[in-house]
Amino acid sequence: MAVDLLLGLQWGDEGKGKIVDVLTQGYDVIARFQGGPNAGHTLEFDGIKHVLHTIPSGIFHKNAQNVVGNGVVIDPVVFQKEIEKQAPFHLDLTKILFISRKAHLILPTHRLLDAASEAAKGKAKIGSTLKGIGPTYMDKTGRNGMRVGDLEFDNWKEKYRALAEKHQAMIGFYNVELEYDLKELENEFFKAVEALKKLPFIDSEQFMHEAQKSGKKILAEGAQGSLLDIDFGTYPYVTSSNTTAAGACTGLGVSPKSIGKVLGIFKAYTTRVGSGPFPTELFDEDGATMGRVGREFGATTGRPRRCGWLDLVALKYAIQVNGVTELIMMKADVLSGFDTIKVCHAYQYRGTEITHFPYTLEDDAVMPLYTSFKGWNQDLTGMTQEGDLPQELLAYVHYLEKELEVPITMVSVGPDRTQTIVRG
Repeated sequence: MAVDLLLGLQWGDEGKGKIVDVLTQGYDVIARFQGGPNAGHTLEFDGIKHVLHTIPSGIFHKNAQNVVGNGVVIDPVVFQKEIEKQAPFHLDLTKILFISRKAHLILPTHRLLDAASEAAKGKAKIGSTLKGIGPTYMDKTGRNGMRVGDLEFDNWKEKYRALAEKHQAMIGFYNVELEYDLKELENEFFKAVEALKKLPFIDSEQFMHEAQKSGKKILAEGAQGSLLDIDFGTYPYVTSSNTTAAGACTGLGVSPKSIGKVLGIFKAYTTRVGSGPFPTELFDEDGATMGRVGREFGATTGRPRRCGWLDLVALKYAIQVNGVTELIMMKADVLSGFDTIKVCHAYQYRGTEITHFPYTLEDDAVMPLYTSFKGWNQDLTGMTQEGDLPQELLAYVHYLEKELEVPITMVSVGPDRTQTIVRG
């Protein structure tokens, strides 16, 4: 059975959590393949808002198995708190949540290293979430990280101590003021590790192979967005993992020939959290309205998201890199009320008009070129079928499909799982 992928096509925060939640009724296994607690997947149903950081978004469908793959980095402290928040919903996580032994662990000193590194950069900081993700992936590629499977052996605390001491020496190198109580942080970490050990650890690549062989329907869930990919994103303002389709193969141990549908999610406009170039960013009332109406605050950090018009150049690039087969447009309802809606169809790049994604998006190199559309002023949140949608929105959708050459199969008109219109 093929593995379907669900990916964000912008700078993250596209609404992946909601769509995974909508889709999970048709899947037996939902698997996270990269990232860590910097992810914030928001789900809303039955009047309750849920924010997941490490746990896959299929956790509320009791018949689904949820896998945290080898490409994910896990902070046991954050993970424990996340598990505790699910207590009111009476989920038996020991039967539906599985952790890859090859997933790497975020230590308290990884978070301290992250903070020290960002502080040392001063004005050149990249906007890290300070969750310790980058330093953990650095240890992974440096071949001295700690993995979940290490916790099954008696000497894991020795491994921990050696790595923590190395980190402490590195923190001193940055020569910045950091206030912390390592003993307190470690006590919290060790307690969280014991909670983590109550969940089933698996050889995730074998688990995925057997699931495929037995005909189970599998959905791989990405975190962050394609434009934050370590290789293909707006470097250096990126995350530390491969957020594109290729990351699903390395982050779960599935072969490229096993990939089925690639579902790409994008907002009807564009947002970005933290530092980094953003050609279509708005600094006027339109941008402020998008942020206010769209409740554009980071689900993990609480930071306000920068808002701007849809960037078609960047979106085409993400579709190309990922091999997207279907598109899902989120937050169409947020654009209700704008007299005019704009789409960036090309860049003026270093004096030349281009329609492909260039090496850099820095402000002095890129100027967006726009196509304008008539807006709509109808409340979409109660609409349930495509025929209900205003003609101006349908014209917008048809234009995007023509330009992107990929069908838009879903349009989201509100935050709840029920506020999703299936097209086709």
